[in-house]
Amino acid sequence: MSSAWKTVADAVDPVFSGYPLITALAVVGAVMAASNWASRRLTAGRVHGSAIAIFVGLLLAYAGGRATGGKQGLADVEWLSGIGVLGGSMIRDLAIVATAFGVRLEVFRKTGLAGAVSLALGLFVSFVVGAVVGWAFGFRDAVSLTTLGGGAATFIVGPVTGAALGASSEVVALSVAAGLVKAVLCMTLTPLVAPSIGLDNPRSAMIFGGLLGTTSGVAGGLAATDERLVPYGAMTATFFTGLGCLVGPSLAFFVIRSIVG
Repeated sequence: MSSAWKTVADAVDPVFSGYPLITALAVVGAVMAASNWASRRLTAGRVHGSAIAIFVGLLLAYAGGRATGGKQGLADVEWLSGIGVLGGSMIRDLAIVATAFGVRLEVFRKTGLAGAVSLALGLFVSFVVGAVVGWAFGFRDAVSLTTLGGGAATFIVGPVTGAALGASSEVVALSVAAGLVKAVLCMTLTPLVAPSIGLDNPRSAMIFGGLLGTTSGVAGGLAATDERLVPYGAMTATFFTGLGCLVGPSLAFFVIRSIVG
């Protein structure tokens, strides 16, 4: 490193290291700005900037983990330790709760039975698909199959279910991976299929969120489709997550155990 670059690094290091959360906000803002630019210029808006940002974030997390040998991705880099707070459960839960404030209660009530059915059907299909895929890959115990089913629901339901049932860390990691893949696919494919499934009004957005359940994927996909629909889809998707965390370690586990023994 040249003396000029070393001087600059020595000057900015105390600032970046001393204010890690502000540094994390600046980095995330830069990634979002670049992703939105790429969305407009490279995909003509067909792939939302948030979807691109998630891909970039995953790549950066992998690079950070490889460079430091740590387990928290970019958060293991001293300058970017604030990423661990910004991406932690506290900020995540705040963002999820905040989505409720954009929902008009009268529209939510109109969803009625269809919304309830979408939640039940979405959870049932997710657990069945996750358990069947797990069985196909050689898992035979009810704990692992239920945890993988929870991961197919969302990347939150999977680890919550696994922790409650005592699943191995490897199975919990696979459940998180399954949930992440689902979220990214939902985010990137929603704008493409929205016109053909009538996803253009609050009621259909709530049913859509209830069927898929992944809050981040639904929110990102709806943002790319019509940002006014985001609060409605995110609301039922949030209900999906909460309901899945209750059903996974209880009803779903008992049903799966009764089948596989």
